Amino acid sequence: MEDRAAATESPGETGNQALSSRVIELRKKRGLTLEQLAAASGVSRSMLSQIERGKANPTLAVTLRIAQAFGMNIGDLVDQPWTASRIEVVRSDDTRQLFRDDRECRIRTLSPLHMEKNVEFYEIRLAPGARLHSAPHFEGTRELLTVTQGHAAVAAGDNRCELSAGDSAHYHADLEHTILNRGDEELIAFLVVTYQ
Repeated sequence: MEDRAAATESPGETGNQALSSRVIELRKKRGLTLEQLAAASGVSRSMLSQIERGKANPTLAVTLRIAQAFGMNIGDLVDQPWTASRIEVVRSDDTRQLFRDDRECRIRTLSPLHMEKNVEFYEIRLAPGARLHSAPHFEGTRELLTVTQGHAAVAAGDNRCELSAGDSAHYHADLEHTILNRGDEELIAFLVVTYQ
């Protein structure tokens, strides 16, 4: 999950609009141009523009970079301060957790959205023959994919592997990479993304 992919997905409009308003408010309050915020955060100007227009659903890593550019954590940025609760639950029917949901692919974020961290956790469902293609993420990004149902083909750079239910693959995600459903049934997998 990364800048380019995030710009094409359009889940939870409410969450997008809330973040959009917050980024615009903070940027203007600090007298920053989009170019200056891009330089400070390491997030492209075009991605920031899409976020401000509510047209992009940024990953946790991108949101963290924006928050850090404003000198705050993710909770402060999205105006949802860290709760003192020891257990946080991500409900299966919480549409705010949907990163993507269409006929070919459903990606659900299993990590609490406000958490400031270097790990993201997703549930991925791919229709037969569908693929999830990603441009290279930030340098040092790795992905761990575990298949729970179906048959997947994974490509990362020039490397390829095949996975069946119960198999896992760990690969460099700072290279162009693809997950393809090679089976006749829905592919269900869990994806852990780590950033160094």
